[in-house]
Amino acid sequence: MLRIHFTGDDLAGVRMAARPDVLWETILSFHRLRDRRGPMVFGEWRSETRARLNGETRLLGALVPSRGYFPDFLTPPQGILGLDEGLEAIRATPSARLHHELALLACDRAGSRVLPAPLAALAEGCQEQLSRLVGTLRSYHRAAVEPQWPYIQARVEADRAVRGRAVLDGGADELLATLPPMLRWRAPVLEADYPVDREVRLDGRGLLLQPSYFCRGTPVMYRNQELQPVLVYPITHTDAPVCSEPGGTSLGKLVGHTRSAVLHAIGDGSTTSELARRAGVSLASASQHAGVLRDAGLVVTLRHGNSVLHTLTPLGAALLGAGAQQVLCYARNGPVTS
Repeated sequence: MLRIHFTGDDLAGVRMAARPDVLWETILSFHRLRDRRGPMVFGEWRSETRARLNGETRLLGALVPSRGYFPDFLTPPQGILGLDEGLEAIRATPSARLHHELALLACDRAGSRVLPAPLAALAEGCQEQLSRLVGTLRSYHRAAVEPQWPYIQARVEADRAVRGRAVLDGGADELLATLPPMLRWRAPVLEADYPVDREVRLDGRGLLLQPSYFCRGTPVMYRNQELQPVLVYPITHTDAPVCSEPGGTSLGKLVGHTRSAVLHAIGDGSTTSELARRAGVSLASASQHAGVLRDAGLVVTLRHGNSVLHTLTPLGAALLGAGAQQVLCYARNGPVTS
């Protein structure tokens, strides 16, 4: 069981991450690559990723066991800024921290507690091994995460929209109460099923909530409680991504002023009722147009209480002038549970 203890100052300091964290997604995707759970959501991704992986992943496998602890330095806060910034932060990890966290990894190893030679060299601050690790992470990210990134962004943004509404409805207390079911808010403690028993006291530092596409089953926190507290939690998977080139039949449906007005009306998030009111159409028409936009990969829809919440995908935002996208990622019709 994980128990996170809040003070009044901690509740005031609860924050939502502005976007997906590229290194958390990279490391957690490596877990998903090696397990067989969630085949409807991750099955096709696993097959495609394995086909693209031509490089060496042994070093990453030694650093990130299929279960248990992996070093905190692999997911620095700079990962929220992008891959280059995150990898540079890893490269700048002090030797003393490398040594300490890899010693913890050795203690958790089943059987022999002796680190493999590459990790032993890394623990001693070997810059050559650190550069090799950075290169391995970059190559793995390019094969496993980068092709999925527009969809990951869309799903995380949809979760953020749901949490944002909870904050508007009832503040941080409501936000914590509406997190996914594996997290239980029993004020002033947030509980979750966890591989080990942990008591985390925020002591006025607040908490950063980081929704994650590749996190599954249980949330994740840094082992080192002196680091700024971050809770990485799984988003709700309702469908599996399928990628195709732009210009398919779904995009051909996107003509006419009404549908354009609906796309603009979604903005930062909109229920179907709000969408109908903003676009000046009936509830049935708003639902139908949102469905076409969703099929075309421009909108993500999540259930929020008794209603549904529509948000723009990166491609939807691009169509409204936010930038160009090269790949259209859209979801199959119908719910899928992971």
